[in-house]
Amino acid sequence: MSDTASVLTLDGDHNFNAYIARPQTAPKAAIVVIQEIFGVNAGIRQKCDKLAEDGYLAIAPDLFWRLKPGIELDPDVEAEFQEALDHMNNFDQDQGVKDIQATINHVRRTDDVSKVGCVGYCLGGRLAFMTSARTDVDASVGYYGVGIDGLLGEKNAIAAPLMLHIPTEDGFVDKDTQAAMHEGLDDHPKAILHDYEGLDHGFATEIGKRRNEAAANLADSRTAAFFAKHLT
Repeated sequence: MSDTASVLTLDGDHNFNAYIARPQTAPKAAIVVIQEIFGVNAGIRQKCDKLAEDGYLAIAPDLFWRLKPGIELDPDVEAEFQEALDHMNNFDQDQGVKDIQATINHVRRTDDVSKVGCVGYCLGGRLAFMTSARTDVDASVGYYGVGIDGLLGEKNAIAAPLMLHIPTEDGFVDKDTQAAMHEGLDDHPKAILHDYEGLDHGFATEIGKRRNEAAANLADSRTAAFFAKHLT
């Protein structure tokens, strides 16, 4: 069952929408699904729906709401891809993490779940790392997060388990960045990194040309086991 939730910002001055998918029975935990640069589109909603089928309450906040509420773009359409890049460049990531914390607070308050995790993709993968360092989330997963090397100074603030999925031929994350991520996090007691040889950015998308079925299923199975261990 899916619905739209209204989430109160941390300062209490505004509300923003979030797509929410609920399991058929009481949720075993909640997971915040953090969008790519394409907004809460059909692929992100499908991620939520699949998590709900697995027994989780899944919620995807519209993090671009301050730019324009309800943005939905298709990465396979060049004009929409370019529009998404513009939105990313204008997006306040620090404020976005605060909206993720507000979403965590919302599900804890309204749905009486004891644990809340997050999973993010692309920009959302970066935000998942930031969420692990800056919020009280219980577990975080990031897929092909961009620019994480520049955030490694925050790694000592990571208190809950973190998993990162890293395609080795990511056109947005070069080899030096990947090496810095491993150097900074391989010995972190809360972090685990998985490399996907020969794969590019977006390999685990639900919809579109970027998906690699075998690798997506492998990464998602690792994510499922990770959340089962740390959230249930």
